[in-house]
Parts: sequence; structure tokens; C-alpha cells
Amino acid sequence: MALTTSPEAPLPVGDVSRLIGGWIDRLGAVWVEGQITQLSRRPGAGVVFLTLRDPSHDISVSVTCFRQVFDRIADVVTEGARVVVLAKPEWYAPRGQLSLRATEIRPVGIGELLVRLEQLKKSLAAEGLFALDRKRPLPFLPQLIGLVCGRASAAERDVLENARRRWPAVRFEVRNTAVQGVHAVNQVVQAVQELDGLPEVDVIVVARGGGSVEDLLPFSDEQLIRAVAACRTPVVSAIGHEPDSPLLDLVADLRASTPTDAAKKVVPDVGEELDRVQQLRDRALRTVRGLLDREERGLAHTLGRSSMERPQRMVDERAAELDALTGRSRRVLGHLLDRADSELAHTRARVVALSPAATLERGYAVLQRQDGHVVRSPAEAGAPGEELRARVSEGEFTVRVAE
Repeated sequence: MALTTSPEAPLPVGDVSRLIGGWIDRLGAVWVEGQITQLSRRPGAGVVFLTLRDPSHDISVSVTCFRQVFDRIADVVTEGARVVVLAKPEWYAPRGQLSLRATEIRPVGIGELLVRLEQLKKSLAAEGLFALDRKRPLPFLPQLIGLVCGRASAAERDVLENARRRWPAVRFEVRNTAVQGVHAVNQVVQAVQELDGLPEVDVIVVARGGGSVEDLLPFSDEQLIRAVAACRTPVVSAIGHEPDSPLLDLVADLRASTPTDAAKKVVPDVGEELDRVQQLRDRALRTVRGLLDREERGLAHTLGRSSMERPQRMVDERAAELDALTGRSRRVLGHLLDRADSELAHTRARVVALSPAATLERGYAVLQRQDGHVVRSPAEAGAPGEELRARVSEGEFTVRVAE
């Protein structure tokens, strides 16, 4: 119900507390799940005080119950245990505090935890947080490794010693956190996000030794799973031993069976890498030598050819062929010229023999009229007294036609 107040007409604190208590009294009993963080059982007291906390959201609420209610589960419930409580919210007006009055407390069994984890697993898988295509490859040789683990724990020692034994130059940025209990989730999430914010960190390893299902519950918490899924830096999960399988293993980019295994998978072994480099060098040397041997054999075979032994021989042979062809062409041309000269001499002799000049040289003469017409018969000589030209071999003279 809304109230009408103003600076001139404020409500007293007692009225506000009373009204809040009235609203809370209207709430019925509810079942609440949480983790016991504080437990107070004073000797002789009829009331037990405890604090119930939500590890995923860092929210706590006080719970009270009668001793006989708690005595039913006192042998199986301690601090850090998960319980389900049937309680009614109560408001303590004098101090303005909210608490729960429990009438029944039930411990959460392993079976119930596993069922809830399976449901959470299916829900997160449906969102694609465990998809293989989201997995990022680890760098071959990380320069700086972020490590989230318990303080002075065996997991921290295993990761550091094995990694430095394999690659002495590797560096670590360590964040020590609680790895079980009520504060584990928030501290691990904060450490992962802090390391992910450092650009020089190449990979993050979350490591913890083995433990019970309850001990490993923080590494199946939804808040941690989503924080790891949002990381830009590859994350390696090294939780527990080989049979242990928290949900962090599914969302991480790489799962290691143990912290020691994580060290082996994150950094290479310097001895193995040196051996591999030597093997590659030997292989490359053998390959180069094989190529050189093959080329040397090919070169020797090529140099063994006669054309390579006496490269001028081919030129000499071609020069001899050219000389032979030149001589042959000259002889043929000489024969052709001689024959043509002989034929020309014979033709010239026939022409000379048949020429009018040759006839004139034998004493004959050619008569021509004044118009140049040759006289071939007496009738063509003309009238008596007409002059004719007589051509002889030595020249010409004039003759007159007689009567």
C-alpha cells in the first residue's frame, strides 16, 4: 500500500519498521535453498542461529530455528553444507532486521546435487556454451600463464614445478583463492576476470586437487561457467583427478585430468623441442645432401657427353660440312658456267656464220636503193642511170644502173 509522505509530514522510523513487518507477515512459508556459512549452537539455548548464503550471488540471510528442529539433522549438517529450509520470513522491528524462522531443515543429498548439476549442464549446453567451435587453441609457447589455485596448495606446486621443469623461462601470474566453501565461487570468478583483463596473459589455468562432489561444487557453479565462457583468453580446467568432471571442464578451452597434466599441456618440453629441432635439422640436412648428390650425378653425366668434352667438335663438324657444301656449290656453278659459255660460243659462231656481215666478208655486196630498199632482182634495180648504194664488208659505194 502506497503511503503519502512529505518533508513536512514524514513517517517515524518505528512506523516504517512496523509497516515493513506487516507486509512481511503477509508472506507465507517458503522453501529456501542455500549454504550454511555460520552456525551458532549455544549450550543450553533453545534457539539455533545460522546464516544461509547463496554462493552464486553473494547474498546471505539469517535463519533461526528451535533446537529440536536442528537436532534432527545436526549429525549430517555442518558449516559449508547445502540445505533446503522451510521457513517463514520475519521482521525484527526494534533492529530493522529480516530473518527466516525455520520449521524444517533438510540436507541436500549427493543424488539431488547431481540431478541439479545435470539440469544445469543441459541448460548451458542448449545455450551453446559447451560447443566445440567455441574452443580456442592454446598458444604453442605462452610467455605468461595466469594460475588460479588455492594458497600453498599441492595443485599450485604441481603446476609451477612441472611447467618450469619443462620450460624454465615460463612466467606465472598467480591468484590464490578459496577453492571450496562459500567464498570459492566469487573469488575464483574475480581472479579469472582479473587475469583475463591482463593483455600479457596468454592462457589461464584454474587448478585444484581432488575432493568430494561437495568440495568441487564451486567449479560447477553457473556464475563461474558464464565468466569462463566470456573470457577472451584461453582457459584450461585442471580440477580434481581423472574421474572428476565439473562443468568447468566442459566450458574450458582445454581439460586437463590433473594439475600436473595441465602443466604438460600448457607448455612444451624444452628437451623434446630441442630433440625435435635436431631431428628436423638432420632431416633437412639429409634432404639437401640428397638434392646435391642427385644434381652432382646429373652434372657428371652431362659433362661425360662427347659434346661437353669437346664442345668445339660440333662447330668443326658443321664447318667441315659448310666447306664441303661450299666447294660442291662452286664446282656445280663452275660446270654450269662452263657449259653456258660453251653453248654461248656455239650460238655466237652460228649467229656470226649466218649474219650478213659474214656474207659480205666473203665478197658479196648488198645493193640498196636510195630509200633503203634492198634490191633482190634486176627488176628492182630501177631505171637506167639510177644510183644505188652497194654495201661491202669494208664499207659502201655508189653504183649506177646501166642501160
